[in-house]
Amino acid sequence: MSPGRLQEIVAAAGLPTTHDPVSAVASLTALFTDRTRMADLLDTAPSDALAVLDRLVWGPPYGEVTADPTPPVRWLRDRGLLLPASARTVVLPREVALHLRAGRAHRVPEPVPPAVAPAAEYGPQAVDNAAAGQAYTALTTIEDLLKDWHEGGPAVLRAGGLAVRDLKRAAAALDTSEQLAAFWIELAFAAGLVASDGEADERYAPTPAYDEWIELPPAERWGELAVAWLTATRTPGLVGSQDAKGRTLSVLGPDLDRSAAVEVRRRVHQNWRRSSRTGPPPPPSRCCPGCAGERPLREAAGSTKDLRARVAAWTLSEAELLGVSGRGALSTHGRALLGAEGVDKTPGADGGTLADRRACAVKALAPLLPEPLDHVLLQADLTAVAPGPLDRPLAETLAVLAEIESKGGATVYRFTPGSVRRALDAGMAASDVHAFLATHSRTPVPQPLSYLVDDVARRHGHLRIGAASAYVRCDDDAVLGEILADKRSHGLGLRRLAPTVLAAQSDPGTLLEGLRAMGYAPAAESAEGDVLITRAHARRTPPRTPPAPVPEGPPVPDGTLLGAAVKAIRAGDMAATVVRKPAAEEGRPRAGELPRTSSAETLATVQAAALTGSAVWIGYVNAEGTASQRVIAPVRVEGGFVTAFDHTADEVRTYPLHRITGVAELADDAG
Repeated sequence: MSPGRLQEIVAAAGLPTTHDPVSAVASLTALFTDRTRMADLLDTAPSDALAVLDRLVWGPPYGEVTADPTPPVRWLRDRGLLLPASARTVVLPREVALHLRAGRAHRVPEPVPPAVAPAAEYGPQAVDNAAAGQAYTALTTIEDLLKDWHEGGPAVLRAGGLAVRDLKRAAAALDTSEQLAAFWIELAFAAGLVASDGEADERYAPTPAYDEWIELPPAERWGELAVAWLTATRTPGLVGSQDAKGRTLSVLGPDLDRSAAVEVRRRVHQNWRRSSRTGPPPPPSRCCPGCAGERPLREAAGSTKDLRARVAAWTLSEAELLGVSGRGALSTHGRALLGAEGVDKTPGADGGTLADRRACAVKALAPLLPEPLDHVLLQADLTAVAPGPLDRPLAETLAVLAEIESKGGATVYRFTPGSVRRALDAGMAASDVHAFLATHSRTPVPQPLSYLVDDVARRHGHLRIGAASAYVRCDDDAVLGEILADKRSHGLGLRRLAPTVLAAQSDPGTLLEGLRAMGYAPAAESAEGDVLITRAHARRTPPRTPPAPVPEGPPVPDGTLLGAAVKAIRAGDMAATVVRKPAAEEGRPRAGELPRTSSAETLATVQAAALTGSAVWIGYVNAEGTASQRVIAPVRVEGGFVTAFDHTADEVRTYPLHRITGVAELADDAG
């Protein structure tokens, strides 16, 4: 504030004006810390002004004001009870807040952390079964996501991350909400299963680690995901919010790392595992003492602005999604992963390394996961029901031969002409399809399904398509005549080259899709006349490592840095506490003041110190005009410069003599 504005505040507060800003601030501080005079001042305040103070007293102490504030705010501002923090923001002074709080730092003292108690009780078997079921759901969700990105996922934004429309597509493919889809995508990224491919047209795709991960047993795959979640600093709950610059945070973007996430997650787990193993957790504010007990001066737990409280709530929900907990209570494998008491005392089960705890969790989870099945139940309505998880080869083949209609405890597949044709395009013959269905069905193959397979197979490959740009070949010239007469074929640019051959201006792929849209079932043909077998092309990124968690706070200093810091501190202590010889002449500086000597006296003193090898105390002004005091041991004096060992900097330096303001000798016992 300007000195004039300070004097106006002093006068409005009923204090005598002062001669300088320092004494004005001291006068206001004395008023605000005097309970009697402060009470008299607040007695004169309008009731609306007191209401404003009540809203700010317990924090946050900031408020926004307009260019023309209301009379209550103007009354407080004129008396210094509200001070401007910026052009549109005012802040309540600390002294005023302490007076209004009667000297208290907290509204309600809570010296003892709140007790952690479960909200309800469930049987251990029910908890473990629910957690195991959700763990298997987590595995299938990650698999479905990466299968959807198998041939190349969405593009990478220029600033990094996933576009909102691509997140919506992923959520629709997983049949879940966008926030949950963001969690699964970030989990796959943290586990190193998905990354950008680094191409010019950069896109996300599964990594080579995904191919190794998919071959592991289900419990091992869950262990990889659980460890990645425990150690990740990326916070998917922030997706959709804005950063300090007003930019929306995107999935897989560069600004989702929060170093406090790991520490908050650890504190939540420590309190959670101390509670009953069969009960749902208490509220996040009680599970996370870092939000309410260990950091009480932060905003109240549960506030939308308190990151730690939100991370605590996200930790509980993410643990449920991942299968660490079931029905809100820690499962047996969840407690093993977190190193809780009451589990099998194998190495690492209680406070061991993360790898040991992971092994214990995998061992506890494996018996709870369902065994893969090698059969389905075929039904007369052209559907197949998988009563549980299927063997991987069976599931992959069935996904090609039929469409997935619904998921859950049992997966329902539906056979359609398009799905059967897709299997034939992939190289299966009608006999292969019949044999597959007969082998893997516990029920007789329904007659409608057999008719569907035979009908599609009979028509499949009846038409042959190649490059002319493209051509259509068929032994039945009547079929080609039908195609030419159909108005829907006009856009393909077809004309008859021979009774059994049509040429097209379209490329083979467009021609193939066009004829299929017209209801035909053509097959692609190679240059040698063989039927082309089309299979999905798997796209993979180059080898990628999972993202490294961002540590909280500055890095731990090494021995070299610590040694340099100790030397600097000792040199500064020496310069500040060194004993100088008492000045005999009147006008010489007293101890603690910058020495002032003539140029001739300065030169003579440093030359003598160089000859005797003693140290002196100098005042020095650098090129920027900053004055400092140093203790130096001169080594050489020549050419208007003195070269000396600077005890303050702990190194040899050269100083221009004309920048040395003065010099003083040290006492004999200065050391």
